[in-house]
Amino acid sequence: MISEKMKALVRGSSVIRAMFEEGKKMAGEIGRENVYDYSLGNPSVNPPEKVKESIKKILDEKDPNYIHGYMSNSGYEDVRDRIADSLNKRFATHFNRNNLIMTVGAAGGLNIALKALINPGDEVITFSPFFGEYRNYVSNFEGVLVELPPNEKGDFRPDPEALRNAITVRTRALIVNNPNNPTGVVYSKEDIKNIAAVLKEKSAEFGAPIYLISDEPYRELAYDGVKVPYLTKYYDNTIVGYSFSKSLSLPGERIGYIVVPDEADGAKELISACNVANRILGFVNAPSLMQLAVAECLDEKCAVEVYDKNRKKLYEELTGMGFTLVKPEGAFYLFVKTPEDDGAFSAKAKEKHLFLVPGKSFGCSGYVRIAYCVDYDMIIRSLPAFRELAAEYGLC
Repeated sequence: MISEKMKALVRGSSVIRAMFEEGKKMAGEIGRENVYDYSLGNPSVNPPEKVKESIKKILDEKDPNYIHGYMSNSGYEDVRDRIADSLNKRFATHFNRNNLIMTVGAAGGLNIALKALINPGDEVITFSPFFGEYRNYVSNFEGVLVELPPNEKGDFRPDPEALRNAITVRTRALIVNNPNNPTGVVYSKEDIKNIAAVLKEKSAEFGAPIYLISDEPYRELAYDGVKVPYLTKYYDNTIVGYSFSKSLSLPGERIGYIVVPDEADGAKELISACNVANRILGFVNAPSLMQLAVAECLDEKCAVEVYDKNRKKLYEELTGMGFTLVKPEGAFYLFVKTPEDDGAFSAKAKEKHLFLVPGKSFGCSGYVRIAYCVDYDMIIRSLPAFRELAAEYGLC
């Protein structure tokens, strides 16, 4: 028999993954071209050619024992050196290898940070809507996720007053996802300054640091000249979790890192704790070959223009049909307001072979998420189905 905790997790297993599997099954029955799967944030563009070239070169030229063997739990020293240098060049920071730990994606990074920080019953705050797995990541270590509702303006920007009111003596961290999944909103420099001011105030009030965990797999995906602020520049007690899943289209390779700046309270102890967490959670170290490969590709650009084309087309078409949504500034998602319960709306969309994820999966009912990291041709093919759906609700 499995544990009681796992029984609950199995029952509430990812709606996104379940929908993705259902979409594949339907595609096998009626043809892939007749299914419009917007469920999973799985990049449709290929990795930069240099990724393949780097892997081949590494395999051909380096000692197999070095490529495939163990290394420090933090990762290869030279890889961390190169990433630190790249960050310093881009963001005017002053990191070195000791500030970085290579991780099994951003998810692995968040889990080791939470393992290092929270005791049973400690609280971690996040703004709704949010990536639904945060619930599980915090629960893994018997913490409590405090979900702040969307602000009253409906623009999904963080509400500093709601944050101030939610912080208690048990608050250990705030998780922000910037650019945001599922809304595509980018928190501005002013947003981050406002958040930082509240965290500083409350840390002083309770006499203990409150850490800001910045989840950044979509950092490179921003549009219309929007800048994504680098959070360690605005708040010392920041931990940055990054992934190459979206920037280099490598989601299945599970490669990323976390950054803990020297300015963070107890930085050395925190890095040490994250290193131990990396080992005892079973990650041990990030995938060795992929560490070496991404270090060769730090200046490569992701295909922002492909996602931007999809973004503009879907936003124009859906708003033209009468749907309501905030225009995304980053990531590759649209968060669309539903004219009825989001679960019922998603079910009705599925009848038209449209797979749209209900907003309740992200802690925000009354919306669906559309992942537009898909082939442009699929978007065009799906538009008649969206029009039929809009017509059923009298939107157009």
